[in-house]
Amino acid sequence: MRATNWEFENRAAVFGMIFGFSFPLYALDHQNATASLANILAPKISADPDHLAREIFFAAAALLTVAVLIRVWASAYLQAEIVYAKEVKSEAFVADGPYRRVRNPLYFANVLMAIGMGSMMSRAGLVLAIVAMTVFCYRLIFREESELRASQGESYERYLRAVPRLWPSLWPRVPSSGRAAHWSAGFKAESWYWGFPLSVLGFAITLRLWVFFVVFGAGLALFWTITSSLQKKAAPK
Repeated sequence: MRATNWEFENRAAVFGMIFGFSFPLYALDHQNATASLANILAPKISADPDHLAREIFFAAAALLTVAVLIRVWASAYLQAEIVYAKEVKSEAFVADGPYRRVRNPLYFANVLMAIGMGSMMSRAGLVLAIVAMTVFCYRLIFREESELRASQGESYERYLRAVPRLWPSLWPRVPSSGRAAHWSAGFKAESWYWGFPLSVLGFAITLRLWVFFVVFGAGLALFWTITSSLQKKAAPK
């Protein structure tokens, strides 16, 4: 169930492939997931389906904004070079900031991202994106946990018992260690992620697909640039 070396080293590419396989499922299922949901809900609440669909797109953009802020919060406590490193960094583990509530806030944000971006997909694409993202995140988590268990011993075992793996607690499960957050580094490392909420927001405002794809593509281009740069910094000398 653990991710292989290739999967971990190329996890960014796998995340991209999940979307790459999910969006084209319009060829099999022509109904947009958001439009389908709006058509189901609208008669029950006496709403116009088109207006309701637009509101759902705005809600999806808000959800994606929450995902961005979670990743920024997590990256502010975990060095960006570790976040995007090709290998598991098991010399130490962070138990402060969002890591007091959930052990893997970055992967939790990715699941939220799949849900939010699924609003632009077909019904089949939405299901595939959420399931594939969740399963892959768990595979990565199991890989990281096995290496941290081996290197950190009992202190990490106590952390595992106290803090949920992927679904956050509403309150901190461990005391703060006093680790300082580096917010500027966190925002810089996750700057590419803003392409997700902005692309959906742009579509919700204009209802033009080209706006969505231009902003989404710009975000992906920035992602590959930042990832390549950080992985070079994190590479063993």
